[in-house]
Amino acid sequence: MERDFIKELGYKALDNRLKRISDRMSHDTRKFFKEIDIDVEPSWHLVFKLLRENDMLTMVQIAEQLGYTHPSMVVMLKKMTSKGYIISEKDSYDKRKQNIKLTQKSLDLLPDLEQIWNSCEDAIYKMLKEDLSILKQLDEIEASLKSIPFNERFYYEYKKQKR
Repeated sequence: MERDFIKELGYKALDNRLKRISDRMSHDTRKFFKEIDIDVEPSWHLVFKLLRENDMLTMVQIAEQLGYTHPSMVVMLKKMTSKGYIISEKDSYDKRKQNIKLTQKSLDLLPDLEQIWNSCEDAIYKMLKEDLSILKQLDEIEASLKSIPFNERFYYEYKKQKR
């Protein structure tokens, strides 16, 4: 087996390890979608699910509920629009707002997508050996980063070592 430098670094490369896992899962999911001839990006499922639940939301509402930045949301929604999965309409009360909703193409695809999502969720659950304790740890990390951003923690430790 080849050397795994990121794994050797342990907690010191946590961000890299999480990104590597995320990239691998996204890559494999993208490959699966290609194999079954569905032109959907793995990250779009959250938007599909939100809009299925809410019928219509603004880009700001979607970004807030997913915890994504505005710029990354703009890119994602533009791609989904160009593929014909969502449409945006000016809000009738506030012309500055764009209301986003699923197209008929998406609504027709939802039963297949839901079967795919269920299969993916089952695969994740089994991969975790039905132990969801990792979610508690992720919740704690996110809450900790929300209370004190990483850059502040980093700066504090940096200053402490410079003394």
